[in-house]
Amino acid sequence: MRIAVTGSIATDHLMTFPGRFADQLVADQLHTVSLSFLVDNLDVRRGGVGANVAFGMGQLGTRPILVGAAGADFDEYRAWLDRHGVDTGSVRISETLHTARFVCTTDADHNQIGSFYTGAMSEARLIELKTVADRVGGLDLVLIGADDPEAMLRHTEECRTRSIPFAADFSQQIARMGGEEIRILLEGATYLFSNEYEKGLIESKTGWSDAEILAKVGHRVTTLGARGVRIERDGEDPIEVGCPQEERKLEPTGVGDAFRAGFLSGLVWGVSLERAAQIGCMLATLVIETVGTQEYQLRRGHFMDRFATAYGDEAAAEVRKHLA
Repeated sequence: MRIAVTGSIATDHLMTFPGRFADQLVADQLHTVSLSFLVDNLDVRRGGVGANVAFGMGQLGTRPILVGAAGADFDEYRAWLDRHGVDTGSVRISETLHTARFVCTTDADHNQIGSFYTGAMSEARLIELKTVADRVGGLDLVLIGADDPEAMLRHTEECRTRSIPFAADFSQQIARMGGEEIRILLEGATYLFSNEYEKGLIESKTGWSDAEILAKVGHRVTTLGARGVRIERDGEDPIEVGCPQEERKLEPTGVGDAFRAGFLSGLVWGVSLERAAQIGCMLATLVIETVGTQEYQLRRGHFMDRFATAYGDEAAAEVRKHLA
């Protein structure tokens, strides 16, 4: 099964504020906020939604095809991804713009305030999926991850036109999208990914109820933070999977991307939806224990020991034969 992962490719600048954002907000002055946070540290990491998901799939050995746009400064990042099992042959390199950047501050409660510089990402709309499919011998699924909005629309429409199954994953872009754009992007998706807050936002902006959205997509996959994930299908009982116990909780950036990487890898392996969700939750747990979205190490023995503890020996035996 060949999966193309479309989405942003970026450098993350991650900072930590030792206090709470909520303590700095004055209720009757929210219309004129002017705040500066003195942070304790700065970590510069590789990131971007598309690259994060592809890296996780590469760690699991499922050889994803990364589709996105980057700048001439991408050479070192490309080498890193290539070395970790990602096919970067379909990344477009801009002649004029730098690779996108994400600047994010996390407070003591793990709340986040972030800004995103688009840069070369704006050229992702120029990428045609047919060219990607021709290069790799066809595509079985395309993840439409957070990217240049025009690119997301183009890739979605091309998937429909060429009858390529796709997964809708608006992520950070949902804040700037209107209801009509979201309706276009989700209708007919084989999978619709979101977190719990985004789920409500999708329903509010589209004007569609949960039941109406379920009738328009194959599977609705909603991550629930520390409570795990819920998978819903029209007319069927939901599947709910909990998270493994984390050894420590350092930084939440990229946790959702890691879940998607694990879930999609499970699809490549042909395991059940429940098992795919368990793989996703296990990989997400590794990320929250690490600062940076691609800094975790997937040691097979360690991964399987923790997976067995969380989900049982029978589940672990099924995953182990693929992971090995």
